[in-house]
Amino acid sequence: MPRLLAALVAGLVALVTSGCSTIGYYSQAIDGQAEILRKARPISVVMADDRVPARVKRKLAVVEDARHFAGTRLELPANHQYTRYTDLGRRYVSWVLFAAPEFSVEGKTWWYPFVGRLEYRGYFSEKDARGEVKRLKAQGLEVYAGGVEAYSTLGVFHDPVLNTFFQRTDAELAEVIFHELTHVKLFLPGDSDFNEAFATANAEMAVRRWLTAKGDRAELARYETSLTNDREVVALLLATREKLRGLYARQDLSPAQMRERKAALLAELHTGYLGIRSQHPGFSLYDRAFTKPWNNARLNTVSTYYDLVPGFERLMAREHGNLHAFYADVEKMRYLSKKERRARLMR
Repeated sequence: MPRLLAALVAGLVALVTSGCSTIGYYSQAIDGQAEILRKARPISVVMADDRVPARVKRKLAVVEDARHFAGTRLELPANHQYTRYTDLGRRYVSWVLFAAPEFSVEGKTWWYPFVGRLEYRGYFSEKDARGEVKRLKAQGLEVYAGGVEAYSTLGVFHDPVLNTFFQRTDAELAEVIFHELTHVKLFLPGDSDFNEAFATANAEMAVRRWLTAKGDRAELARYETSLTNDREVVALLLATREKLRGLYARQDLSPAQMRERKAALLAELHTGYLGIRSQHPGFSLYDRAFTKPWNNARLNTVSTYYDLVPGFERLMAREHGNLHAFYADVEKMRYLSKKERRARLMR
């Protein structure tokens, strides 16, 4: 395929995953996706390359094992995904930003072709992302931007494994693969919360099955401990978001009073985290996260991925772990409205 044509096709994929509202945005999307595809090499070739570090080869072996398990045991579309490897030479593949008004937990959305309105905006360049952050802040919005290690083109392309995946334990790496393959299996336009919670819940279930099949009880125990600690912090963050929602609904407070009470709730959040940390010696996973200020936009990054997870877990339990039945139940929700899907999962 000629390079220009490949770049244009890549741009269409970037539209699917990131959106495009300006020529500049479209250009960076094309360039970023084209780089990923251009640098991809078959994993078999990478594994035979003596110049590739042993650590990379070991991680690729984990990916291969997880991918095979996904295709044969989890009913996930793994045949043509993650069979190549791309080293981007950087820590993150892209940078994603969230935005929200000062007194609202309802995030700003962007409309994209094919996938509708989503609550985030992605850039392949950190500089471009920071520029958009400045523009949004100038509009009076609260903004949060962070690096992303993985994303999916939803099956439009055969996504390669990226070097950015490898800053994780083996269980967490497998979780990334299962998460992104879940997006390929089902992605509903315009419903970020549904898509990300489904992928999160399904990937965590998949890791448990993968580690159990491998007989790796020690790693499974570590993974379960990690999830328990995660959920405790996530519950604190989601509770804070709900408290803020209640605060913003009040009509009897001036903007100054609203800001004061908002600051107090965010201070309580930090104190709550310190309390959780004190109960778990050696637990410091979120220390870095709590060195940066929390705001409405940043709290939305958590709610998007976790708010509906318990609903999917209940659905899986109702089907007694039967994946085929579980996926059929989730697929049926395609025909509901976003509001109806949320109501069903929250029941």
